[in-house]
Amino acid sequence: MASLRDTIADDLRTQIATGHLKAGARLPSEPTLATQYKVSTPTLRNALALLQAEGLIEKIHGKGNFVLHPLRRLTYKGGRLTPDADLHVAIRMTNLRARGDLIPLLKVPARTPLTEFLFLTHQGESPHSLARIYVPQDLAPAELLWCRPEWAETRETVTARVPTPDEASTLRISSTLAVLAITRVSSDNTGRVVEAARLVLPGDRADALFITHHATEERGTEG
Repeated sequence: MASLRDTIADDLRTQIATGHLKAGARLPSEPTLATQYKVSTPTLRNALALLQAEGLIEKIHGKGNFVLHPLRRLTYKGGRLTPDADLHVAIRMTNLRARGDLIPLLKVPARTPLTEFLFLTHQGESPHSLARIYVPQDLAPAELLWCRPEWAETRETVTARVPTPDEASTLRISSTLAVLAITRVSSDNTGRVVEAARLVLPGDRADALFITHHATEERGTEG
């Protein structure tokens, strides 16, 4: 038997799918919805949290809950993100010193000057995905970042996890929604790390595509 939380979520989900609640529309207030469904406010909020985790609604503190426009998909392929249409990127550059886990990640001494590029992808007014790229300052980071030369080696680690509080706040997602966390480290032919990237892609709007090419050997026939 479905719980009250699931029953409420199913009803609101159906209203969104059928267009009764349109994208951009503000839902009735939480007390109003709790009264309408004859449940407590905590139960109502649990139902709304399910829809938030599915990317169907967004809660903006002080304003209420709003129906989101259908989410655009991002595909991570070959070390790059290939976004769907209608997405735009805000970029912020910051100079900082290597500290904490950036030291082993970039294999540099503590306090080495770095440049951080923060990429925040938006769909309309809503944050969509997050990436931080770190480059040693002595490598002309702007040129390296945009030219994207072919490095000698690139290692990628992909992890499914829940977002950190900062990530959940920046992306305006539920703290229970799984994200695809990708750490990419590129080195030159001397073994020096020239770029390290950390991408956070909410699981409800991202795919990762990996293609493996298998070498084949031609075998001659015996005469």
